[in-house]
Amino acid sequence: MNQAKFGRLLAFLVTGWLVLALDQLAKNLVIANLKPGQSVPLVGDLIKLVLVYNDSAAFSIGFGVTWIFTIVSTLALLTVLWFGSKFETLGWSITGGLALGGIAGNLIDRLTRAPGFMVGNVVDFISIPFNFPIFNIADIAIVAVAIITVLRIMAGTPIGKAAVK
Repeated sequence: MNQAKFGRLLAFLVTGWLVLALDQLAKNLVIANLKPGQSVPLVGDLIKLVLVYNDSAAFSIGFGVTWIFTIVSTLALLTVLWFGSKFETLGWSITGGLALGGIAGNLIDRLTRAPGFMVGNVVDFISIPFNFPIFNIADIAIVAVAIITVLRIMAGTPIGKAAVK
């Protein structure tokens, strides 16, 4: 493996680990310091911390079928890991790392939290106005990946590849 490819792989793995560590640390701090449903202003009324346990997917889609999201998340994680060594640019490696950390953060919840293995509730805690669903750091990473990917594709950059000139 050449030095550039090693650097991209390292960026992928370090980014993934940092997102995962930040996500799990924040979730554990919120669980240790808040009661479910308790609201604590973080940035006035703009951003509040509210501990909720989510047994569905984004926007409460799929209530009661958490095990399906666990399987899909596991497949997504394995796919991202497989692509990790194939990214041709540092930008795609970092984007892949964001995906890796975000997917892993919510998957760990589904595998380890109550009510049990493969059906665990995801810990959400960031609340913003306008009745927007409460979310977490892993969710932010996943949405960032989606936005970055769409923008790069619209700019003519193939997924995982260098820009076409």
